[in-house]
Amino acid sequence: MVRTLERKLEAKMVKEENDYHDLESVVQQVEQNLELMTKWAVKAENHVVKLKQEINLLQAQVSNFKCENEALRSGQCASLTVVKQNTDVALQNLRVVINRAHASIKQLVSRAETLNFVAEILKSTDRISEIKDEES
Repeated sequence: MVRTLERKLEAKMVKEENDYHDLESVVQQVEQNLELMTKWAVKAENHVVKLKQEINLLQAQVSNFKCENEALRSGQCASLTVVKQNTDVALQNLRVVINRAHASIKQLVSRAETLNFVAEILKSTDRISEIKDEES
């Protein structure tokens, strides 16, 4: 009878040990999930803060645009000559950019042609070496 009780006690202790390990594993998983959720929440909060800042900036811009729009409507803004001067400066700058772009494109095409020429030379050299190998 004592041995039976000892075996039952030992079986219960083994079961409790297994239950303890299972419970410990579950606690570790919960802690890991909690840590991940905390990181996610912090990220989300930071994102919300950035979005709020962006909203405030956009609202300020809208306000400025409204004021500028009102000023334009009432004729208090820059005169047509200033607008024309700004347009002329922008046009000049655009022409400079276009000319530089054309020069860059011409240079690029020229270099591409040079590379094609080098490739053809290499191809010819390869053919010549193949012919020499066949003759040998």
